[in-house]
Amino acid sequence: METKDIKAFGSEAAEAPLKTLDIKRRAVQAHDVEIEILYCGICHSDLHSARNEWHGTMYPIVPGHEIVGRVTKVGDHVKNFKVGQLAGVGCMVDSCRECDYCKNDLEQYCDEGNILTFNSPDKHLGGHTFGGYSQSIVVDENYVLHISDKLDLAGVAPLLCAGITTYSPLKHWKVGPGQKVGIVGIGGLGHMGIKLAKAMGAHVVVFTTSVSKFEAAKELGADEVVLSTDPEQMAKHAKSLNFILDCVSAEHNIDSYLNLLKVDGTLTLVGAPMEPLPVTSFSLLLGRRSFAGSAIGGIAETQEMLDFCAEHNITADIEIIGVNEVNDAYERLLKGDIKYRFVIDMASLK
Repeated sequence: METKDIKAFGSEAAEAPLKTLDIKRRAVQAHDVEIEILYCGICHSDLHSARNEWHGTMYPIVPGHEIVGRVTKVGDHVKNFKVGQLAGVGCMVDSCRECDYCKNDLEQYCDEGNILTFNSPDKHLGGHTFGGYSQSIVVDENYVLHISDKLDLAGVAPLLCAGITTYSPLKHWKVGPGQKVGIVGIGGLGHMGIKLAKAMGAHVVVFTTSVSKFEAAKELGADEVVLSTDPEQMAKHAKSLNFILDCVSAEHNIDSYLNLLKVDGTLTLVGAPMEPLPVTSFSLLLGRRSFAGSAIGGIAETQEMLDFCAEHNITADIEIIGVNEVNDAYERLLKGDIKYRFVIDMASLK
């Protein structure tokens, strides 16, 4: 297959810093869309993958699955995209398309395993896929998203992961007016959860371990803010919440939050703690409560989320950096030194 050499920014080993690399992209096929990447968000999973902390990383790795840009070429059979349009790519670029999940717009749960935007087998060129820390990307049109020109493009980039990761469970558990919803943690995921739950009409209660984040939570749209380390403040919300979105990726006490749920309430985890989280049986049994998890969303739901955000003027709170700042950004990410997502201006990749 014909290929094209482009510049990218990635790593050749777990201990190595990210640097400029040359990679190959396939030539545009009949159903493909080629996108010049303008902005790419940095997700914590980029860091985990680059450093092989989840194991199984294939090197060289080019991270990035929060991609927004402009269409530069389309295949002969492409119907829904034209050259010059804005477009986005999220966490996956293909799936089996045949299993029940794929046929029901749940490609994120594909039985065969979807093809991730980076570090997945590349069925076209062999080897593995390369992500959005690059000049351009070629993706089947069925896995490309339409991007509104009404919003700040850089602020849209994190919606392709952080946005859909929080939107999908809020939508699935039917969050809306008349509901009291808890958001645990104010970070890359949590700040999006607050904005989306509020836009859906819910009464939003934010839980944080830091008093210094109270004002920020209110600015994001929280109706109430609770210091989760204060037993008295927590007790005031016992059995009061319909739904809790848990965005924390560190070890924390799940029971303390389950006990805040009403009967038939659900706590859904979207953070990814490395260690198991113990749960006391009676925290579930006595309120017929559920402890669940959720992973991104399908392509149709991701488009729905992008349209919802355009309608409600929602973008991520970001800090724009150049590619030469990515390694420093990773270190800052580990320290939580960001409000709330880094986005790379890909024009800086020369």
